[in-house]
Amino acid sequence: MYAIIEACGKQYKVSEGDTVFFEKLDVEEGKKVNFDKVVLVSDNGEVNIGNPFVKGVKVEGKVLSHGKDKKIIVYKMKPKANYRRKQGHRQPYTKVEITSIKTKSTQTKKEA
Repeated sequence: MYAIIEACGKQYKVSEGDTVFFEKLDVEEGKKVNFDKVVLVSDNGEVNIGNPFVKGVKVEGKVLSHGKDKKIIVYKMKPKANYRRKQGHRQPYTKVEITSIKTKSTQTKKEA
Protein backbone atom coordinates (compact mmCIF):
# COMPACT_ATOMS: atom_id res chain seq x y z
CA MET A 1 0.00 0.00 0.00
CA TYR A 2 1.30 3.42 -0.92
CA ALA A 3 -0.02 6.95 -1.25
CA ILE A 4 0.99 10.12 -3.02
CA ILE A 5 0.58 13.11 -0.74
CA GLU A 6 0.94 16.83 -1.26
CA ALA A 7 2.96 18.67 1.37
CA CYS A 8 5.11 21.82 1.32
CA GLY A 9 4.16 22.51 -2.30
CA LYS A 10 5.54 19.17 -3.53
CA GLN A 11 4.21 15.64 -4.02
CA TYR A 12 5.74 12.66 -2.24
CA LYS A 13 5.20 8.92 -2.72
CA VAL A 14 5.04 7.32 0.74
CA SER A 15 4.25 3.96 2.27
CA GLU A 16 4.13 2.75 5.88
CA GLY A 17 7.55 2.67 7.52
CA ASP A 18 9.18 5.10 5.08
CA THR A 19 11.38 7.94 6.26
CA VAL A 20 10.78 11.13 4.27
CA PHE A 21 12.55 14.50 4.33
CA PHE A 22 10.06 17.40 4.02
CA GLU A 23 10.80 21.09 3.93
CA LYS A 24 10.71 22.48 7.45
CA LEU A 25 7.40 21.81 9.27
CA ASP A 26 6.35 23.70 12.40
CA VAL A 27 5.97 20.56 14.53
CA GLU A 28 8.11 19.61 17.51
CA GLU A 29 10.25 16.47 17.51
CA GLY A 30 8.40 13.37 18.68
CA LYS A 31 4.97 14.77 17.82
CA LYS A 32 2.54 13.32 15.29
CA VAL A 33 1.74 15.03 12.01
CA ASN A 34 -1.24 14.36 9.71
CA PHE A 35 -1.31 14.82 5.95
CA ASP A 36 -4.87 15.22 4.62
CA LYS A 37 -4.02 16.18 1.04
CA VAL A 38 -3.79 12.69 -0.46
CA VAL A 39 -3.71 12.74 -4.27
CA LEU A 40 -3.61 8.98 -4.91
CA VAL A 41 -3.92 5.76 -2.89
CA SER A 42 -2.98 2.28 -4.08
CA ASP A 43 -4.11 -0.70 -1.98
CA ASN A 44 -3.56 -4.25 -3.29
CA GLY A 45 -3.75 -3.17 -6.93
CA GLU A 46 -6.83 -0.99 -6.37
CA VAL A 47 -5.99 2.62 -7.23
CA ASN A 48 -8.07 5.58 -6.04
CA ILE A 49 -7.33 8.93 -7.65
CA GLY A 50 -8.66 12.12 -6.10
CA ASN A 51 -10.27 15.09 -7.74
CA PRO A 52 -8.15 16.91 -6.54
CA PHE A 53 -7.79 14.88 -3.29
CA VAL A 54 -9.06 11.48 -2.14
CA LYS A 55 -11.72 11.94 0.54
CA GLY A 56 -11.54 10.04 3.82
CA VAL A 57 -7.85 9.16 3.55
CA LYS A 58 -5.20 10.34 6.01
CA VAL A 59 -1.48 9.70 6.22
CA GLU A 60 0.00 9.90 9.70
CA GLY A 61 3.64 10.35 10.57
CA LYS A 62 5.97 11.01 13.47
CA VAL A 63 8.56 13.80 13.43
CA LEU A 64 12.00 12.31 14.07
CA SER A 65 14.24 15.36 13.78
CA HIS A 66 14.90 18.76 12.25
CA GLY A 67 18.09 19.76 10.49
CA LYS A 68 19.77 21.44 7.56
CA ASP A 69 20.74 19.92 4.24
CA LYS A 70 24.18 20.10 2.63
CA LYS A 71 25.32 23.52 1.50
CA ILE A 72 24.82 24.44 -2.12
CA ILE A 73 26.71 27.25 -3.82
CA VAL A 74 24.78 29.87 -5.77
CA TYR A 75 27.21 31.55 -8.15
CA LYS A 76 26.24 34.40 -10.48
CA MET A 77 28.58 35.76 -13.11
CA LYS A 78 28.31 38.10 -16.05
CA PRO A 79 31.29 37.87 -18.35
CA LYS A 80 33.16 41.01 -19.35
CA ALA A 81 31.32 43.07 -16.74
CA ASN A 82 33.39 42.17 -13.66
CA TYR A 83 30.21 40.94 -11.93
CA ARG A 84 30.59 37.91 -9.63
CA ARG A 85 28.42 36.93 -6.63
CA LYS A 86 28.91 33.83 -4.53
CA GLN A 87 26.32 32.80 -1.97
CA GLY A 88 25.73 29.62 0.03
CA HIS A 89 22.40 28.10 1.06
CA ARG A 90 21.39 25.29 3.44
CA GLN A 91 17.76 24.20 3.17
CA PRO A 92 16.10 23.35 6.51
CA TYR A 93 14.24 20.03 6.59
CA THR A 94 12.07 17.88 8.84
CA LYS A 95 12.65 14.12 8.95
CA VAL A 96 9.31 12.27 9.25
CA GLU A 97 8.61 8.55 9.62
CA ILE A 98 5.30 7.49 8.04
CA THR A 99 3.42 5.41 10.62
CA SER A 100 0.11 4.66 8.90
CA ILE A 101 -2.07 5.24 5.87
CA LYS A 102 -5.72 5.26 6.91
CA THR A 103 -8.37 4.71 4.25
CA LYS A 104 -12.12 4.28 4.59
CA SER A 105 -11.85 0.48 4.23
CA THR A 106 -9.15 0.13 6.93
CA GLN A 107 -11.09 2.38 9.31
CA THR A 108 -14.29 0.33 8.94
CA LYS A 109 -12.41 -2.98 9.39
CA LYS A 110 -10.85 -1.79 12.66
CA GLU A 111 -14.16 -0.47 14.00
CA ALA A 112 -16.06 -3.70 13.26
